[in-house]
Amino acid sequence: MRYSETLQLFEQACDFPADHATVVQQLGDVELVAQNGDSVEMSEVLARTSEATYQSSEGLYNSLVGNLDDDFIGRKYYDDRAGSTSGTDEVRTETDRL
Repeated sequence: MRYSETLQLFEQACDFPADHATVVQQLGDVELVAQNGDSVEMSEVLARTSEATYQSSEGLYNSLVGNLDDDFIGRKYYDDRAGSTSGTDEVRTETDRL
């Protein structure tokens, strides 16, 4: 399962607020597949969080996404919205306006 599909899974499978142990018991064996084909069980990812209770499906999703490995984020530092001078501030001088 792709991690982007887990929000819908959480909404359907869990009653909120949900206890961390209950979520791991119910969904811990679900495998999350990264873009490179590697996979990890949800229980392994959720073991990295200190949350005891999730108030909503969105809170559980945010906790999951925040603890995923770099394999799940795609091309690191890639920005398709930046111009050719990504990471620099463009400053106009008085001579540029003439």
